[in-house]
Amino acid sequence: MNTIITYFITRVKLIIHYYVPLLFYKRKLLASLYYALFSRSFDREHQAVLEGKIKHIRNTFRHKSNYYLLIRNIHRIEKGLLMRPRKELFARKYISETMDSFETICRTIKEEDNEQIQWFEDVLEMYFEVVGSDDLIDRERTRFKSVRESIRSERRKKKKHTPYQRLTDERPPVSYDALYALSRQRRSVRWFTEKRVNKDLIDQCIAVAAQSPSACNRQPFTFHIIDDQKLLKEVVNLPMGTQGYSHNIPVFIVVVGNLDAYFDERDRHLIYIDASLASMSFMLALETLGMSSCPINWADIEVREKKLQKALKLRNDQRPVMCMAVGYPDPEGMVASSQKKSLERLRIYHSSDFTCSETAPLTEGAPSSGTASRSEGSPFSETTSPSEGAPSSESASRFEGTPSAGNTSASKQ
Repeated sequence: MNTIITYFITRVKLIIHYYVPLLFYKRKLLASLYYALFSRSFDREHQAVLEGKIKHIRNTFRHKSNYYLLIRNIHRIEKGLLMRPRKELFARKYISETMDSFETICRTIKEEDNEQIQWFEDVLEMYFEVVGSDDLIDRERTRFKSVRESIRSERRKKKKHTPYQRLTDERPPVSYDALYALSRQRRSVRWFTEKRVNKDLIDQCIAVAAQSPSACNRQPFTFHIIDDQKLLKEVVNLPMGTQGYSHNIPVFIVVVGNLDAYFDERDRHLIYIDASLASMSFMLALETLGMSSCPINWADIEVREKKLQKALKLRNDQRPVMCMAVGYPDPEGMVASSQKKSLERLRIYHSSDFTCSETAPLTEGAPSSGTASRSEGSPFSETTSPSEGAPSSESASRFEGTPSAGNTSASKQ
């Protein structure tokens, strides 16, 4: 009898999973109806997006202290400042809400070394110096001067964080071949030595990740770094991609997206885009410091979501984006070759203006070999010198160096 019931349940699940969708997939409304009736796969995402939206709205209108809104609006003002030609009046629609959050945040956050707060002040100062005049802007201009005077003594004046001209001769001395070699060196490493990972080095890599592009500069993500052995054992097997080597992972990182960064459902996917951009920079930075990583997929499986949420004490509006294993690579451990697709399979030009150089013929991809050696060179290495186009170290004067272990604040570039 139990066998018959099990067989029946299995058949019903099979029908719902594979055959019923054929009746619903051709229309948006029908697709929504399918997930409402037959699948709960998006329940957690629906709640997370909605809860993040409500939190964003409350912080904006009830508490008048929305850090994400302030970042976004300051970024929008910066774009207005650098437009050509610049409008006489701009940012009128959101300058009041910007000042609401600026005033509250400046009076409550006492981090004197928070350069982002200084960025808020510097951009607003430049804005009110150049923008035209009307009743609304004049009122907010007076309000800004009052707030600035009340906080000036509490903050150290360093450099101006306002739009600037990025000169071509100030590029860092990194050639294309060097970057390509680094990207070839980075591979998913699953075998690590017992050497302890220094937290200061992890911080340096996160400082690099922080320079990655992010929609309106909101950076809606957090790196949860786990090296506590008890917690490590609790979470390292939650992703399904750590089977067979989870016992060898010295540091486990969960990149978490914060959906309270957004006021509208339209932006719900930005946590995945922005966190992924930052994670790639983070993984490349690890390689420069002698460490390696293995990016690990995080599947949306409810039972695992609950366990990770509990272990990391995540809010409902916070979603795990991906995981990473980090450590010093075992020289005797092997890595997968993972040959990449050819250029022809990865890009489509939509303009006849784009032509390929006759002196740099396209190859099928990176040079194929059993190892990813730094010396292999790029598909274009025959025509590109390692130092071509890269300035000398003396010309990179605007770059203020990488953050040291004791100072991980991001530079202007």
